[in-house]
Order: sequence, then C-alpha cells, then structure tokens
Amino acid sequence: LQVWQVPENGLSQPLTEPVVVLEGHSKRVGIISWHPTARNVLLSAGCDNVVLIWNVGTAEELYRLDGLHPDLIYSVSWSRDGSRFCTACKDKSVRVIDPRRGTVVAEKERAHEGARPMRAIFLADGKIFTTGFSRMSERQLALWDTENLEEPMGLQELDSSNGALLPFYDPDTNVVYVCGKGDSSIRYFEITEEPPYIHFLNTFTSKEPQRGMGWMPKRGLDVSKCEIARW
Repeated sequence: LQVWQVPENGLSQPLTEPVVVLEGHSKRVGIISWHPTARNVLLSAGCDNVVLIWNVGTAEELYRLDGLHPDLIYSVSWSRDGSRFCTACKDKSVRVIDPRRGTVVAEKERAHEGARPMRAIFLADGKIFTTGFSRMSERQLALWDTENLEEPMGLQELDSSNGALLPFYDPDTNVVYVCGKGDSSIRYFEITEEPPYIHFLNTFTSKEPQRGMGWMPKRGLDVSKCEIARW
C-alpha cells in the first residue's frame, strides 16, 4: 500500500514519492477503508484473506486479523463509531468483527444463496444492508439486525441481471443508492424503522452502461440547490 499526500491547493505537478509505504500483505490488496473516527487509521484487505489495520502516521501494523475468512473478502464496512466492521466473503457469510479482540462477534452463513459476489455495509443505526444473488441468480437486497442474524428484517428481489450490486449509503438521509457494473440505472432506497424497512424511492436511468461508480464528498455538493448526492 502506498499513501499519497495531495497538496492543500491541489496538484500543480506530478507526485513522485508516496508519504508512506505499508507492507504486510502477501497478495494483491483489493480493499482499503479509512477509520470513521480515528485519525490516520486505515484498514486493508487482500487476496490473502487477511485484514490489516494500520497507523498510517507511523507506518505501524496495529492489528492483523488472520484466519477469520476462509476465502476471498468481497467488501468491508466500518460501523459508524468505528468499534466494529462487517465483511462479506466468498463463502457466502457476513461477519461482524471486533478488531481490538480479533474475534467474530456475529456471523450469518449463506446470507445470500447465490454463488456470485455480494456486498455488506453498516448503517448508522448498527444494522447491516447486503446485496447479493438468490439461488436462481436473481439480484437481492436484504436488511439485517446484528443482534439476531437468523432471518433478514427485509428482503427484496430486483431482477436477474448479471452485475453485482454495489451499495452506497448516505447516513444523513438514510438512503442507499444501489448500482451495478454494466447497468444503466441507479436505484434509491430509504431505510426506515417501520416494515417493510426497505422502501423504493426512485430510479436514475442513463443511456450508457456504468463501468465504475464513485460519488462526491458532501463538501463538494451544491446545498443551495438542495443537492444531496452527486455521482
């Protein structure tokens, strides 16, 4: 892993030297995530099925979480206070992990029955939102209570497209934006405390299929026009 510092006034010339280099994974790193509350704390997950938590300021490896995942890690998401994180794994399990103890505090096997990739994200209230596939290869959304992972609080089937669904969560509005590589639409869902918990709001449709997705930080939005998200 290489961490780069962008100058305060933006780039005026190419960056040639990283601020710090973090070495610890034995295979390619596919996931990185900054801690939501602690400064200079970074999580990384690689194809070696290992999760590492770093102090970027000192280039120190704080925690090595090995042996918790038997297969490839598809996604990692911190809880809002940073005390836990959840993962979605190729073995079809969703795990809630305490990084300080290095233990799995909750686990749901076969959260989605399909063999294709799934994703899991923490919501502001501590619930977990997942996307995946059914046994019949239909794309699904599900909402889980971490206190009881036996059955989902809500489960919806969308369609039978091939692309894995990627969820983007806005904690200020409690809206989840769901999109997929190769899709030409982005769906919006509001998460509430009342059944059915997952409420469809709207769909944005474009003519061109999506090749990648990313959204603007809130400080870049035009609040004078009531803009709540920009892609």
